[in-house]
Amino acid sequence: MKIYTKTGDKGQTGLIGGRVAKDDIRVEVYGTVDELNSFIGKAMTELDEATFADILNDLHAIQHELFDCGGDLANVMKEPQFKLTEAPITVLEERIDVLVDEAPPLEKFILPGGSPAAATLHIARTITRRAERQMVSLVATTEGVNDVVLRYLNRLSDYFFAAARVVNFRAGVEDIEYARGGKVFHTKKGE
Repeated sequence: MKIYTKTGDKGQTGLIGGRVAKDDIRVEVYGTVDELNSFIGKAMTELDEATFADILNDLHAIQHELFDCGGDLANVMKEPQFKLTEAPITVLEERIDVLVDEAPPLEKFILPGGSPAAATLHIARTITRRAERQMVSLVATTEGVNDVVLRYLNRLSDYFFAAARVVNFRAGVEDIEYARGGKVFHTKKGE
């Protein structure tokens, strides 16, 4: 089987139900989602199973969900059948709550970094934010888009932030606080 088709040599690419220019915002979004998925794969290679089994399970599920997002974004049929539903958003919210409770209290902004896996998760977070911004443009200018993808990406970036902090915590690596910032996150009164 050949992996090259030569059908995109003139700057067009095939979608489910049509063709568009390779620089179409729809292609930009699912290309960014693909880039994100690659960095998740990299993060997974930096995590050991014994310490990070739960996060590895999360990331594995997220990789599949991102493929669903890509398929939904590539679908331009008149009555598309979308794969991504609200259920993964609920799972992300539950996992974020668990991870936030495990990490040390946060009072200041932190810089991306720490352990290699946490740094990669921060890269994934920023790529997710870029995909989210692109998705906002797509939803604003295009009909027939699965807007659940936008909500999913919004939650996903929060998940990566929480996961990066827990990865550092479990690895015994402190988050790097932004030195020129003051206390911006406050605990409840009495704490």
